[in-house]
Amino acid sequence: MSEAATSATGTVLLVDDEPANLDSLERIFAREGYRTLRAESAAAALELLRGGSVDVVLTDLMMPGLSGQELLKGVRAVAPEAEVVLMTAYGTVEAAVAAMKDGAYDFLTKPLKRHAVLKSVAQALEKRRLVRENKQLRARLAGGASPIVGQSPALRATLDVIRQAAPSSATVLLLGESGTGKELFARALHDHSARAQGPFVPINCAAIPETILESELFGYERGAFTGATQRKEGRIERAQAGTLFLDEVGELSPAVQVKLLRFLQEGEIERLGGSAALRVDCRVVAATNRDLGAQVKEGRFREDLFYRLNVIQVVLPPLRDRTEDVPLLADHFVARYAAKNAKPVRALTPAALEALEAYSWPGNVRELENAIERAVVLSQGPELDVDALPQAVQNASRAGPRPAIPAALEGRTLTIPLGTPMDEIELRVIRETLRHTKGDKNLAAQILGIASRTIYRKLPKDS
Repeated sequence: MSEAATSATGTVLLVDDEPANLDSLERIFAREGYRTLRAESAAAALELLRGGSVDVVLTDLMMPGLSGQELLKGVRAVAPEAEVVLMTAYGTVEAAVAAMKDGAYDFLTKPLKRHAVLKSVAQALEKRRLVRENKQLRARLAGGASPIVGQSPALRATLDVIRQAAPSSATVLLLGESGTGKELFARALHDHSARAQGPFVPINCAAIPETILESELFGYERGAFTGATQRKEGRIERAQAGTLFLDEVGELSPAVQVKLLRFLQEGEIERLGGSAALRVDCRVVAATNRDLGAQVKEGRFREDLFYRLNVIQVVLPPLRDRTEDVPLLADHFVARYAAKNAKPVRALTPAALEALEAYSWPGNVRELENAIERAVVLSQGPELDVDALPQAVQNASRAGPRPAIPAALEGRTLTIPLGTPMDEIELRVIRETLRHTKGDKNLAAQILGIASRTIYRKLPKDS
């Protein structure tokens, strides 16, 4: 089986008014293990689409009756998740542009080359798979107003730990840079636990003044201090039978650390101004962007509290380590803020996506979200281009000096026989570069001067 067909896990609908062409295409795809359906007209194709289970439509453009481009519009209505690849002997630029604007995944010119057809369909299937998996992931890990979006290996590994830890009652410590979405992961832990029907109570320990934080956490009795005119439950009590999320837990004062430690040890609290011990059964998830281990050594964070919180540690990956998630996140935020602000924006241009991937995102997902929201609000048309993005992102997209080539690559040559197809040449160069970067796709992409998503797109699925 060829490399192009390693993703052959879906159904391809072949549409052409020439039976001989359909026979030829069926033989090509059958040899590669694809399941195919065939139709000799756009009308017949739409009937098959209504039956579901079609992942990619490979259709001729010029046909009697409804054309391939009209079929494309019908696919968007009948089976909007299916990808469409158009074939034509009339490969004009105008037709290609019109087809892509209407949502075609790719555009092939006749006479068709077997390798090109298989590659295009395999990539369309891969996109279809990623979209399906991302929707499933959103459904499973929806948290508040925002789901966790992404398919990168780094994110998948983190979600695997979340799924394993969620059913337990163990305290979890989330570590990650600012903007990595710690509350979303905390909500995912809650939603997948036995406490999912109970409350999820978050508190940002850095956002509340130290003098108020203790009363916010533990509550107070009437008359506990000036202004305490009635009893108030604290966040811990409100989390009864649910989950308490302590964001930025490294900001807790020594006095509050002592009281929190007692709660974690005994499962009991006392309201300010009260003497009765109140039992509270809630799970604690804490998060910080600080090095708590270093704070323990410096005497600024209690060692015993650190060990109580650090039963299960989950490190959240920064966005620069999940570059392949940037397009998914960007599309997600475009859709959200276009709907919120009643803007006609539907997508980002390829150049804008390249710029987003080239930027290092020190503020992580939060910075990306803010950049997309700003661009959508200030937009005028259906697409966001590079000039709509923040200046820092634009600067990162401009050609600059390539990173230094590792010594292992200096002076090396790669012999490629004359007549080797261009796709095979690209694949061999990418693989050789990856071999010397020890599989680091981001570094390989920088050395080759391409986007990392180009590497993921060109490599077979199981590479």
